Amino acid sequence: MSVETKKLTWEIKSKRIVDEISLSINQGEILTILGPNGAGKSSFLKLISGDSSETSGEVLYDDIQLCEISIQERSFMRSVMSQSQEIAYDFSVKEIIEMGWIDRGISDYSKDFENAVIQISIECSVKELLEQNFNTLSGGEKRRVHFARTLIQLWRPSGSYDPRYMLLDEPTANLDILHEQRMMKLIQKKRDEGIGVLLILHDLNLAAQYSDRIAIFKDGKLVEIGVPEKVMNEETLSSVYELQMTIDKDPFRINYY
Repeated sequence: MSVETKKLTWEIKSKRIVDEISLSINQGEILTILGPNGAGKSSFLKLISGDSSETSGEVLYDDIQLCEISIQERSFMRSVMSQSQEIAYDFSVKEIIEMGWIDRGISDYSKDFENAVIQISIECSVKELLEQNFNTLSGGEKRRVHFARTLIQLWRPSGSYDPRYMLLDEPTANLDILHEQRMMKLIQKKRDEGIGVLLILHDLNLAAQYSDRIAIFKDGKLVEIGVPEKVMNEETLSSVYELQMTIDKDPFRINYY
């Protein structure tokens, strides 16, 4: 099962923001998109989440056209964490997390609601914040709360085989090193539970450490896709980022000047 794009294209005023990109996001895999600002990364995520409509090409969830999937069904299959998610009203942290809950009226889901909120709050290191006003939190704390909301949207009882995908745009932004590493390890844990993960990151070394595959974008085009050790080479990275890059092999690390 996978999310697949076929020659996905998005034009604004005759400018191609996303240019005929074909790739797949498989369940049980972390696919990370890398590229400089303006490469089309966030625009691509908006297209595959259904938040924007493509100019041409296709988006398929498990071989079903995205346009044929209802908004309710989309929300049950995939959750999205975008770069900026401001909250205007004075909701508590617990209320923000609960906004992600979708149970379809199935009793097996609703009876575990409170336990699921607590479990995910602990996983995301926000349990101690549940009663606080969301708008009093730091930037990093807000990111962790939004990540918890994203996770609870995909919560299922054990033994569920529903297809699930998580689309995350710079989830580690504003996090300190401790919480960055905790989040990435938790993303790996969710991958191991069968969730297909699409990540957008700027930290090349973080991407190399945690990704199963890497897709490199530039000027709206897919430049390379494959395992980190293959596509994250000095020639490709130096060309895409217009910086001199070198790579240490053991341990694998990218350096730039």
